[in-house]
Amino acid sequence: MSIKINRLETENVKRVKAVKIEPTANGLTIIGGKNKQGKTSVLDSIAWGLGGNSFKPSEPTREGSVIPPNIHIVMSNGLVVERKGKNSDLKVIDPNGQKGGQQLLNEFVEQLALNLPKFMQASNKEKADTVLQIIGVGDQLYELEQKEKEVYSRRHTIGLIADQKKKFAKEQPYYPDAPKEPISASDLIKQQQDILAKNGENQRKRQNIHHLEIQAAEVQKQIDDLKAKLFDLGKKQQDIEADLEVAQKSALDLHDESTTELETNIANIEAINIKVRANLDKDKAEEDAQAYTNQYNTLTTQLDAVRQDKIDLLKGADLPLPELSVEDGELTYQGKKWDCMSGSDQLKVSVSIVRKLKPQCGFVLLDKLEQMDLDTLNEFGQWLEQEGLQAIATRVSTGPECEIIIEDGYVAGAEQPVQEVPKWKAGEF
Repeated sequence: MSIKINRLETENVKRVKAVKIEPTANGLTIIGGKNKQGKTSVLDSIAWGLGGNSFKPSEPTREGSVIPPNIHIVMSNGLVVERKGKNSDLKVIDPNGQKGGQQLLNEFVEQLALNLPKFMQASNKEKADTVLQIIGVGDQLYELEQKEKEVYSRRHTIGLIADQKKKFAKEQPYYPDAPKEPISASDLIKQQQDILAKNGENQRKRQNIHHLEIQAAEVQKQIDDLKAKLFDLGKKQQDIEADLEVAQKSALDLHDESTTELETNIANIEAINIKVRANLDKDKAEEDAQAYTNQYNTLTTQLDAVRQDKIDLLKGADLPLPELSVEDGELTYQGKKWDCMSGSDQLKVSVSIVRKLKPQCGFVLLDKLEQMDLDTLNEFGQWLEQEGLQAIATRVSTGPECEIIIEDGYVAGAEQPVQEVPKWKAGEF
């Protein structure tokens, strides 16, 4: 059960002459008034009374007063806290009448509850660190964030290289009509020589036909001239004519191959090879670009996994407030960083963190709420009531939103107490 402030009576603390208040148990109690009337002095009385000498004002006694400060606070658990006398000694009495001291108060009073601006004015990192230490995942989240930064840096570098490789590959010329491999001049020359040799053989065969035709003609002439030798020459003629017939049939199937393309390729071999090498360079550049793109995608997967681990870590943590989180080392609420939160949300977050730090502490002190409009105050007050929390705040105002108005060190409209005069005699100290 959280402990709250039931009643405060304070005298002669800073600007306060004599003030008695009973703040609302659940919700927002606003102490209003003009400047320099003692509003903040009321909160300082509570902070000093409950927080100890670390909250003691540098000049605690009201100017012009010969009576030392007197603070009397009654807590909802029945504890009575007093500071009075020349040295403002602390006296804590529990419901059973047992005496206690500052150690007893420290068990349920959270320091930030007495000085909430200390948290609200801290840096974004300090706020986030406070929350992470509360929920006990600070070290784990730090390791994940370091891993995230490392993977992100590697991925960024790989991404730049991949972009450069893609750009380089895109700029390379490409010749779709060029062969896949560079052309060898010796291979082309050998092909040319083979074709020329084959064509030469064909030519020799054609020449052989012509030679046989001449022989046939000579034999025919000899037949005409030498009838006597007709039988022998006729037989020889038959043999030659038979050979001629075979040769003629063989010649019909002969086809000469052109060396024009090879001669052109030989003449253009360097130009062709330039295209081939350009195509190979482009293919290599595209392969390199794809390799780095694959690395980038792999690192993206790793980065997403680390970020998911961070989300899972915080999802499983017992955070002070739903939708409160830590992203990139900064506190966020409902997806917004501190400087983008509304004033009401900033107060909700701060009060929730105080409650998480010390669940028994059911109250906070808030100074100078005049920068907030009435809608914001109402929203914050309703949230406090819903959460069963108590806030005592000051505001430079005398409007209806102020439950208590301080004027010249007193509660306006309240019966003013008679100031006690110290009893002393001349010559006595």
